[in-house]
Amino acid sequence: MTRWPVVPLLALLVAGCGGLGPSAADRPNTLVTTGFGLPDEHATARVDVFRKRRPEVDLRINEGVFDEQQFLSAVAAGDPPDLVYADRRKLGGYAARGAVQDLGSCLRRKGVDLKQYRDAAVRQVTYENVVYGVPDFFTVRVLILNNPVLRQAGVDPATLSTTDWKALASTAAKLARVENGRIERIGFDPRMPEFLALWSKANGADLVADGPHLDDPRVVEAVRYTAGLVREQGGWAAFKAFRDTFDSFGANNELVTGQVAAMVMDSWYVNTLAANSPDVDVTIAPFTDRQGNPLTEAGGQAWAIPAGARHPELACEFITTMTAADTWVTAAKARRDALAKKGKPYSGTFTGNRAADDKIFSEVYDPRGIRVLEQGVRVLQAVQDKSFALPPSPAASDLVRSWESAVSRTLLSGQPPEESMAQAQREADRAITRVGGR
Repeated sequence: MTRWPVVPLLALLVAGCGGLGPSAADRPNTLVTTGFGLPDEHATARVDVFRKRRPEVDLRINEGVFDEQQFLSAVAAGDPPDLVYADRRKLGGYAARGAVQDLGSCLRRKGVDLKQYRDAAVRQVTYENVVYGVPDFFTVRVLILNNPVLRQAGVDPATLSTTDWKALASTAAKLARVENGRIERIGFDPRMPEFLALWSKANGADLVADGPHLDDPRVVEAVRYTAGLVREQGGWAAFKAFRDTFDSFGANNELVTGQVAAMVMDSWYVNTLAANSPDVDVTIAPFTDRQGNPLTEAGGQAWAIPAGARHPELACEFITTMTAADTWVTAAKARRDALAKKGKPYSGTFTGNRAADDKIFSEVYDPRGIRVLEQGVRVLQAVQDKSFALPPSPAASDLVRSWESAVSRTLLSGQPPEESMAQAQREADRAITRVGGR
């Protein structure tokens, strides 16, 4: 298998960014992570499971935003952390560059059966038939419909879907409220440019399949259509400025205030709504392709062991402990109990481990009669295994930047989508050539 060298220009200048100084590097029971934080019980309870099993290990969790360039530079400089927690979409790029290790022997030693993990998640951590990561959380994308706003406009929430694009455009225009160039309500938010892969797949196109296909006519059509939705609702500058005013994580979020009638959104937002506005009257519905089939894009993080990690055996034990079904259930119970003390519901935890999810939703899930959870979680569970995921690519980060920049140009400056996506394809081809992959 081909491995492409990691040779960032500043590699030597950032040596040590893994968090281990020269004197600590040789300590036998030290583990250093990067990209992982401890925001809630999902993290802290799982870490506690490992610490109780291996109290002699000095576990150093470097919290903070994952810095891809810093990570690759640390690997190139021979001073990587022991563990990396990163977006699964980008893991193929790290594997192609030789920046992360083959986990096959680790998983065999620990008896981990990847067949109990969701297929889309496993595909994302597998590059050229070699497994380089273990999936952690699992997110999908669905529709969130604001029932009172729709009904007031004479739209039955049960009839709004993404199957008929012409009908959706007409409904979006009906639901939107724009006065003298000022947006007072978004009728339908397609969540572009972030969700291009989903809209393209709905139109029968894969953005990445044996290489990038960003200029595929079906991708271009998806860009033209979604940009048109935004243009008819005030244009991108006004649309984004209005959206930036939302109190999305508060009690007066855009659905409570009626600032949005319908939108595509990541599944984690269902939990946010239940926690902050439990009485909000919304319907969670599947996104569908143009034939009416439920469709969703999977995302999430994965654990991997960097090339050159000093303590790969300990790192392997940490990864398999953190992602084991029993560990997830322990974390779910801790999260549920912490929320209960605040009088809040527990919406469940969606992981890449199907066995963990089965236990969590049969033993721990506690919606407390909140409709957005009871209705929404059923939909989320139904679409988990209908998900697709972008396949690993040696230039994954560059590809995402290329297509998101292209869509942004069309949204903001009105560049014809044929031109913007052709430019993105050229950029993607150059990125692939740079790393020597497909």
